[in-house]
Amino acid sequence: MPSHRVNFKNESGTRLAGIIDLPTESPRGFALFAHCFTCSKDLKAIVRISRGLAKHNIGVLRFDFTGLGDSQGVFSDSNMLTNLADIQAATNWLATEYQAPSLLIGHSLGGAAMMASVGSINSAQALVTIAAPSCTRHLATFLDQQNPEITRQGSGNVIIGGRTHTMRKQLLDSLTEYDLKSHIESISVPHMIIHSPADETLAFRHAEEIFSWTGGAKSLITLVGSDHLLVNQPEDVGYVADLIATWSRKWI
Repeated sequence: MPSHRVNFKNESGTRLAGIIDLPTESPRGFALFAHCFTCSKDLKAIVRISRGLAKHNIGVLRFDFTGLGDSQGVFSDSNMLTNLADIQAATNWLATEYQAPSLLIGHSLGGAAMMASVGSINSAQALVTIAAPSCTRHLATFLDQQNPEITRQGSGNVIIGGRTHTMRKQLLDSLTEYDLKSHIESISVPHMIIHSPADETLAFRHAEEIFSWTGGAKSLITLVGSDHLLVNQPEDVGYVADLIATWSRKWI
């Protein structure tokens, strides 16, 4: 199963890095995968799900948002709108080099970005969100609680996953003001929502709200006992890949 490192530019000219995982046979479609907040395309769960989908003849492009992983740019300058622009740039590259994505996948805040993007990606025929939030305000509140200097002084450092990240107030403002619910309500493609009731990072009520609001054919899958990053039960990652591949066969 071949994997290739790729680079493309977003609308501001910043170079973004990605990896495309290709099936050994002709793909039945392509997926675009957006990672979680401050994560990267190299998160173990994302890598294993992408490679698992490739085994099911689905090509997958996973990429790093601006300022994260191998992508250029300054993370502290990013926000919800820049994430959406990065997703559009990845979509355009995939459409030019291979085939426009028919399946969109997003993990955590990447899932929020995919829900906000799906309406503007005409090729999208199905959407999968994993441990995704129903609103982005909760993250702004969390970051403000971790370091009130972000709001008071305009910027500050926050440790997430053992790494220090500089956050600017503009990011918190973007997360607070973004109307994700209206985008969820306008979703018309089939939507699989995957979440764990044991997720201590993001409460299961977010999945229930998304299921209630999303407009297309919808499925809610619970991962019993799994954590937010799908680390504590590694076998769940393979299950998720197989599940997405089987479910999406009806749509792509």
